[in-house]
Amino acid sequence: MAGDSRFVKPVLKTNDLVELSWAEAVLSQAGIDSVVFDTHTAIVEGSIGAIPRRLLVSDEDFSRARRSLENARAALDASDPDA
Repeated sequence: MAGDSRFVKPVLKTNDLVELSWAEAVLSQAGIDSVVFDTHTAIVEGSIGAIPRRLLVSDEDFSRARRSLENARAALDASDPDA
């Protein structure tokens, strides 16, 4: 998928690999294809976490992807007693 021009809109930008993995799983469950960009750049810069990774989706999936992530985060926040 790398280099695939259909992935053009970043729906998430983060240094948190757990959040990135969670977001990929949420989108996959919703049937939305995504791809992580900047992985190699982030690895080259070392472990300081200065370069965030971007999770990209297609233009036509962007609104649905954003809504899916917002709904999933709201569900997590609602179930978190510390939130």
